[in-house]
Amino acid sequence: MNDARDAQPNERKKPVEITLIVLLVIALALFFDFTNGFHDTANAMATPIATGALKPKTAVLLAAILNLVGAFLSTEVAKTISGGLINEGDGGVLITPEMIFAGLIGAIVWNLLTWFLGLPSSSSHALFGGLIGAALVGAGIQAINGGVLLSKVIIPAIAAPLTAGIVAFTATKIAYRITKRNDGRKDGRGRYRYAQIASSSLIALAHGTNDAQKTMGVITLTLVAANLQEPGSGPQFWVIVACALAIAIGTYSGGWRIIRTLGAGLTQVKPAQGFAAETSTAATILASSHLGFALSTTQVASGSVIGSGLGRKGSSVRWRTVGRIGVGWLLTLPAAGAVAAVAALIAHLGTIGIVIDTLLAVGVTLFIFIRSRRNRVDSSNAIAVPDVAESGYAVRIGSRKVRKVPTKTGTVPPLTAVAQSAVRDDKAAREAEQRAKAEREAAERAARKAAKRAKKAKKNGGAK
Repeated sequence: MNDARDAQPNERKKPVEITLIVLLVIALALFFDFTNGFHDTANAMATPIATGALKPKTAVLLAAILNLVGAFLSTEVAKTISGGLINEGDGGVLITPEMIFAGLIGAIVWNLLTWFLGLPSSSSHALFGGLIGAALVGAGIQAINGGVLLSKVIIPAIAAPLTAGIVAFTATKIAYRITKRNDGRKDGRGRYRYAQIASSSLIALAHGTNDAQKTMGVITLTLVAANLQEPGSGPQFWVIVACALAIAIGTYSGGWRIIRTLGAGLTQVKPAQGFAAETSTAATILASSHLGFALSTTQVASGSVIGSGLGRKGSSVRWRTVGRIGVGWLLTLPAAGAVAAVAALIAHLGTIGIVIDTLLAVGVTLFIFIRSRRNRVDSSNAIAVPDVAESGYAVRIGSRKVRKVPTKTGTVPPLTAVAQSAVRDDKAAREAEQRAKAEREAAERAARKAAKRAKKAKKNGGAK
């Protein structure tokens, strides 16, 4: 009976009206994919930027290209969303394109708000929360597949960051153990910067295989809900291409506020530590994508950074920032769901409701972007130059001096206390080495003179 009642409104709608709503939902879904891209750029590129392994603009370009490629590698997560999270029936799914539209609004609003606050929250959970909130208002609790929600969303949300953190902690310990030296020579940990390029690239590729699919799943769900695609089928090729391009463009835009938080706000990242965190993140994301778990790449990356910070002796984790991020994680599902529920209620007014939702969403988006311009964060100031200098300098690789980096104003930023201390230590070491060398040379000269005198005295004694 419920299926019949839910199907009646769609039957009364004109085909043109349904097509327009579907097109509007697809456009909004691609915009969400764009926000997902710039929101999650930090997952792959915050640590290599922080250690100086990659320049900021080079990092986001590399991430964009690999996100594009990764989107074509798998569709398992897309199937989880399009054919698992929301129930499907013989007469079609229990959710309409209008509800999906409302769910996307909830996800986008939460993405933009957390980006503005610099919180690395989950774009994935924002999307799930939005869809669930809209479905509950529009179709009731029976529209949600509780088993899929628990097994492939909630449990991975708890397990993935913990697993990634433990792996990163262990990998960091191993990395510092195998590069430890006791002969006073350089330990070579700075070479991990080169390895970071490979590991961060792997994360970007893995991000494309996981996050781009979520939007593919939403668009496929919309097409199924509008009876334009068979239930249970995977995303069409044009959907894959569109989503891949949207997330790649968003990634290239750079989520510099969140890059600042992950790269410098949680802990000071060193090359070996960053490599361990990135490898752990990539391994966790790729494994979950293969299993069809729609986890949050942001949560995995954050867990890895925290784990690597705990694994490096002498480092400190800023637990206040961790607490803020944790609160954001807890609020993501209900907050995005609440916004989507309100949008779904408005959407029930019909076409006028869709128009109102669209105007409100555009208004909120413009407000957040305009507000963010007051305290702009971009590639030039996302991670301060002294932070990058300290990260590379602390491993004593390459030149003993900290390379000065000019700013836009032509000035050279002063080194912070950590870098200044490192400079003083190296200066003292060089002076001690010079003194020892001078003493050795003086001793050698004295020995040569003494030998000459002894030889001369022996010669004079023999002559007598």
